[in-house]
Amino acid sequence: MARRALATAATAATAAAAAAAAALGMLVVAAPAAASASVPSIWPAHGQAAYVLGGGHLRTSPGQHAVPIASVAKVMTAYLVLRAHPIAAGRSGFVLTIRARDVRDLRRRTARGESVVVVRAGERLTERQALAALLLPSANNVAILLARRVSGTVSAFVRAMNRAARALRMRHTVYTDPSGFDPATRSTAADQLRLAQAALRDRFFRVMVSRRQARIPVVGRVRNRDTLLHHDGFVGVKTGSMSASGGCFVFRSHRIVAGRRVDLVGVVLGQRGGDLVQAGLRAAKRLVDRVAPRRGSNS
Repeated sequence: MARRALATAATAATAAAAAAAAALGMLVVAAPAAASASVPSIWPAHGQAAYVLGGGHLRTSPGQHAVPIASVAKVMTAYLVLRAHPIAAGRSGFVLTIRARDVRDLRRRTARGESVVVVRAGERLTERQALAALLLPSANNVAILLARRVSGTVSAFVRAMNRAARALRMRHTVYTDPSGFDPATRSTAADQLRLAQAALRDRFFRVMVSRRQARIPVVGRVRNRDTLLHHDGFVGVKTGSMSASGGCFVFRSHRIVAGRRVDLVGVVLGQRGGDLVQAGLRAAKRLVDRVAPRRGSNS
């Protein structure tokens, strides 16, 4: 009887709080119910994840620990570039001139099987074009170009990455390179979510990561590796994959909750199975569908 009375009181209190919030015009987003034998967990079966729905609290899967994050590291690279050199609407930012050493760096990275875009000595890339190459096809060589342009040397830029991580309270994150190719660059889903929220405050970043393609000199058209883009409410942000990290994806999705559009920003790390980029995308879609199902969905 005592337990029943407590449960009744808790239900009444919750209903009263929701009614009060509704009277103030606030959107109340309920947290997903705890997993039970009949309700599947919202979290991926492998790896780790985190999300924020609307203006709610950051929610994390169990087992958060620092792991390699592959090209998800480029979110921090873009964040620092845009903090140092914001791009106003209609502008293209600074200009990079490709040197012989940059072409040699391209060859080394190509031989290692890294993700790159072709550059040519004497080519000029605007900041806008360089960020497109960094964020859409995920060019490791362009991460190096941007790091040198902002901080003078790659090592100085990496130090800036770690200072920014500390400022954002990313307590389990260490950056060792601007691209994420080094598996010693490690973080957690929760830490990367904090960074994503900060990066998404920049309008240029939001627009760029929502683009399916862009044009840059020499290579021409480059395409975004995020094949969920503009499907099921997904509007970016950054994929990442390699054998050490599995499939990783920082994402933003629009969903309708209680009749209003809200943003769900999330991160999945360490996803496995076949194509690793697709593994990350699949895990993100499952998570979003379970947290905020689309109308008519049984997910």
